[in-house]
Amino acid sequence: MTDDVTLTTITGEDLIAWGHIPGAQFPALLERAALKLAEGASVQEIRAALEVEKPQKVPKIPLLAAGAIPFHENIRAASPDEEDNIAKVRETMTAVMRTPTVVSGAVMPDACPAGPTGTIPVGGVVATKNAIHPGMHSADICCSVMMTDLGDADPKAVLDAAQAVTHFGPGGRRNGARFTTSLKLLDAFRENWFLNNPKIIRMAQEHMGTQGDGNHFLFVGRSRNSGRVAMVTHHGSRGPGAVLYKLGMDVAHKFRKRHSPQTLKQNAWIPADSEEGIAYWEALQLIRKWTKANHNAIHQATVEMARLGDVGERIWNEHNFVFKRGDLYFHGKGATPAWDHYAADASGRTLIPLNMSEPVLVVRGTDASHALGFSPHGAGRNFSRSEHRRRMGDIPPEEQLKTETKGLDVRFHAGGIDASELPSSYKSAASVVQQIKDYGLAEIDDYIDPYGCVMAGDVPPFWLNRKKGRR
Repeated sequence: MTDDVTLTTITGEDLIAWGHIPGAQFPALLERAALKLAEGASVQEIRAALEVEKPQKVPKIPLLAAGAIPFHENIRAASPDEEDNIAKVRETMTAVMRTPTVVSGAVMPDACPAGPTGTIPVGGVVATKNAIHPGMHSADICCSVMMTDLGDADPKAVLDAAQAVTHFGPGGRRNGARFTTSLKLLDAFRENWFLNNPKIIRMAQEHMGTQGDGNHFLFVGRSRNSGRVAMVTHHGSRGPGAVLYKLGMDVAHKFRKRHSPQTLKQNAWIPADSEEGIAYWEALQLIRKWTKANHNAIHQATVEMARLGDVGERIWNEHNFVFKRGDLYFHGKGATPAWDHYAADASGRTLIPLNMSEPVLVVRGTDASHALGFSPHGAGRNFSRSEHRRRMGDIPPEEQLKTETKGLDVRFHAGGIDASELPSSYKSAASVVQQIKDYGLAEIDDYIDPYGCVMAGDVPPFWLNRKKGRR
């Protein structure tokens, strides 16, 4: 089509020929064009009038050069397995650091790969400018730990009560057995663009008082300092967080395609100062409140079930989250903030669990610059769950469990023994503790020595049950 042709109507094809990109704005543009045509405007005049409506080309943001932004390594190897693990962590972190928004990074002593090359590893920290990366806090948003001092309680009675009130395995609680969810919090969910989602609202109620599966646990032990019994829970934001993660990734991918298509999909970001970024940041804070309430609900229900009166302090911290400090966004994937007052409810002390046969550490962070102000979140793995099962060979899980947790009360609530959660599946706890000290990542205040724990166990994947249900 040329401008000197007399037209009786202007179509979408005409707009495209003029350089407009098809989209939701097309009906309004066509309506304006038709109105001007009816008023006697020429094609040239209509085209000129609509020119200002054409979307401006957005310059593409390239990846940073490999090695342009170095990262701190707070980890060392003492075996071939650990050397191989560190090599893989270094490879994936080097790729992560090419993301255009990244300004610094660090890895902790518990670091291990967590996906394809270019995925932030467990035990990784990445600081970015004006960018929130959903893939860097992972689907298990706000995975966290909480400890309650239960005084001189009988540890077995506590573990019995806790197992009776908690919920492991896939899905949520059935009707009639649900925990109360704050109506005020649910109203806040409904006011947020991301969280005002029927599936999230439903799951926020069904999943309250649940812990899921995998490496999530409920641990009972005794303080070395005071001799008092303590209970520790480990889980994240369950279904509500998983759905928020998916919605966040969808939005991040739209920005990635427009601004930086070279950026790996798992490292897509939402500009923090955009309307979507502001809403996503608010959604993260609300999911954090929900997760903390979930921990609190399980702890309080245990206290009431065991009829405990001498209850002391409660400590809580997250390790899969995004933290704002100054004008930077710090993404911790399996890493714990180690500076005072990182949040309004931060106590100055945080928790580092190791494995089911080792103590939970109660620590004070040192805000080490070479760790970007973080400390480890646990012991981490040197190899995958499937590789651990392969190395066990023909040894029955029952025998392996008995050998590795002698004298402890270990229970798998929703399935059989999960061999991939045995202590041998994790890095050496002693080595991780020593590296925490050697790298100056935290000061250990106390050790909560284990009495026992509850985990989900070897639970079939949720999609397997869904397949059977369709038959």
